[in-house]
Amino acid sequence: MKKKYKKIVLAFSGGLDTSIILKWLQEKFDCEVITFTADIGQGVEVDEAREKAKMLGVKSIYIEDLSDVFVKDYVFPMFRANALYEGQYLLGTSIARPLIAKRQIEIANKEKADAVSHGATGKGNDQIRFELGYYANNPNIKVIAPWREWNLNSRNALLEYAKRHNIPVPKDKLDTPPYSMDANILHTSYEGKILEDPSKTFSEDMFTRSVSPNEAPDVETKINIDFAKGDPVAINDEQMSPADLLRKLNILGGENGIGRLDIVENRFIGMKSRGVYETPGGTILLFARRAIESLTLDKGSAHLKEEIMPRYAELIYNGFWFSPEREMLQALINKSQTHVSGNVVVSLYKGNIQILSRSSKNSLYSNEMATFEEESKYDQKDADGFIKLTALRLKLLKHRT
Repeated sequence: MKKKYKKIVLAFSGGLDTSIILKWLQEKFDCEVITFTADIGQGVEVDEAREKAKMLGVKSIYIEDLSDVFVKDYVFPMFRANALYEGQYLLGTSIARPLIAKRQIEIANKEKADAVSHGATGKGNDQIRFELGYYANNPNIKVIAPWREWNLNSRNALLEYAKRHNIPVPKDKLDTPPYSMDANILHTSYEGKILEDPSKTFSEDMFTRSVSPNEAPDVETKINIDFAKGDPVAINDEQMSPADLLRKLNILGGENGIGRLDIVENRFIGMKSRGVYETPGGTILLFARRAIESLTLDKGSAHLKEEIMPRYAELIYNGFWFSPEREMLQALINKSQTHVSGNVVVSLYKGNIQILSRSSKNSLYSNEMATFEEESKYDQKDADGFIKLTALRLKLLKHRT
């Protein structure tokens, strides 16, 4: 029996895949399809999505610039945790999905739509991230995942469908398929083509936002970054909005070959996947944040953050941004950032980041304690009892053996 929907809200990029999905939804369900395009700094002209939607008969078209919301309410809170999935990945795609899903549900509620749809495939993580985001914000919403439902299961079938429905196909889609890419203000990811073989090296012409470290300038770039309660607020003494600050770091990092990563990761659904990422600004931010935290966090707080970080990162990677456990961890992380304010000076040079200095009025570093010169604040004889008490357990164990 054919399902009946009044309205469907589609997460629409304007690319070939979501254009085909749009037409397929209209044809299969014979109902109004509303498109939603989120501008989160992906670097693509979003007006092209508007024109494509109009051409395909869409009457209600939502295109919204969410770049500042994305950085302020999603990227920066995540970075307070210094989050890295499997110790490497800065979660550039993962962190974008909850924002898109939340706003898509808000539009569906406003338009009284009874279903939402996305263009994620049935093999990847994004289908999970989108749909967990949908259900967390509207448990009763119906979700249509075309890649899991239709019979367009080959590239030729997709191209034939596009041709049959007069959907323009870019020239680069007709010959060798391009890399599968995802981009936003935080990163660009690449999958597919030669990258499907982990033994093969990527092609330099694939990259879009960074030069090769080999081609970067032979002179270092020095910048200073100011932090307030864990978040960056200024570069070289210039106050900036969250999005503008990340854009500036992206430019500086990209010019110096910063932030490239080639990894094989474990997807939530179980398979391994190779991805190449460009995260120039985020990589600088991670190094600088860790530097300012080294001054301002006490040992217990710093080590606790390190312990919970993998769990926090995995929650975001797996799509649980709206889960209570992520919110609980976020509250702890945010509390840790109360005194994480100050300045960090970094050097960027041919793909490398070096911390040159860090300073903070909230610094816990005591020169009087750490000095090797004569001092009066710390009595080195106190260490004798401390070591003996610490060693007591080890002594008892040795006596038993």
